[in-house]
Amino acid sequence: MDQSRIPALRGRVQAGATLAPFTWFRVGGPAEWLVRPADADDLVALLAGLGAEAPLTVLGAASNLIIRDGGLRGVVLRLGGGFGQVVVEADGVVAGAAALDATVAEHAAAAGLTGLEFLSGIPGSIGGAVAMNAGAYGREVTDCLDWADIATAGGVQRLPASAFGFRYRHATLPPHGVVIRARFHAQPGEAVQVAERMAAIRAAREATQPVRARTGGSTFKNPPGHKAWELIDAAGCRGLRLGAAQVSEKHCNFLLNTGGATAAELEALGEAVRARVLAHAGVALEWEIKRLGEAPADTSADGAGA
Repeated sequence: MDQSRIPALRGRVQAGATLAPFTWFRVGGPAEWLVRPADADDLVALLAGLGAEAPLTVLGAASNLIIRDGGLRGVVLRLGGGFGQVVVEADGVVAGAAALDATVAEHAAAAGLTGLEFLSGIPGSIGGAVAMNAGAYGREVTDCLDWADIATAGGVQRLPASAFGFRYRHATLPPHGVVIRARFHAQPGEAVQVAERMAAIRAAREATQPVRARTGGSTFKNPPGHKAWELIDAAGCRGLRLGAAQVSEKHCNFLLNTGGATAAELEALGEAVRARVLAHAGVALEWEIKRLGEAPADTSADGAGA
């Protein structure tokens, strides 16, 4: 995409920026253009200049994302610290899109508010949480969102939760709309009890998930009436490897980059898991992790072994 499509901004614009360091998997090719707007006005100017047909990818915490080895065309948008403010109110929390989910949960807990503890178990940012109706431990964004501010080419608009058409791990945003802020309602609670629940969530994640590995969170959605990890385990995929990509032995709905894996290896391993589960249980797993970008023409990954 020609740079002339990108208007003059106060924020940072980089050509060919490496994206792998931004992702939890630590894989992926470059962005054609990486843009970090200074503030909401800068972002609106960018969206207006690009037009509706220009490729645009919003990169949050990138905890549930595989960026393919050929990278991403067009503009990759990353919201920085200016979009990370957290304000606690009497009955809720207003948080910028770049604020980490766990940080929002901690602010609520410190203020003695309950109902947002589940956010401490989601390894992402608020913008991504709204955009995918993130959830954990029995609650999801749709249960507590009041409104979200969305930047578009025409300006910033505040939309109520009902406007997003929330369903499992999905929300509908306006075309080229970018979440920049959201408000979550909460209830008064005992700070000590809230802190204890959050500690229990962190302990459960630590005990059952490979939280210190290069991973991407839950790889596949839970099919109706099933748990994805149980289907994967029953199909003999625990510990399955392809190059430096591996199905976690601790929680087999997690893929791992054990060191030097490519995006192609991770994606091909996931497809191998899907094929084995389909053959064993007759269930077609759906990806929960997003896979974006271009695959190099000469990239191939065949065969997975235990």
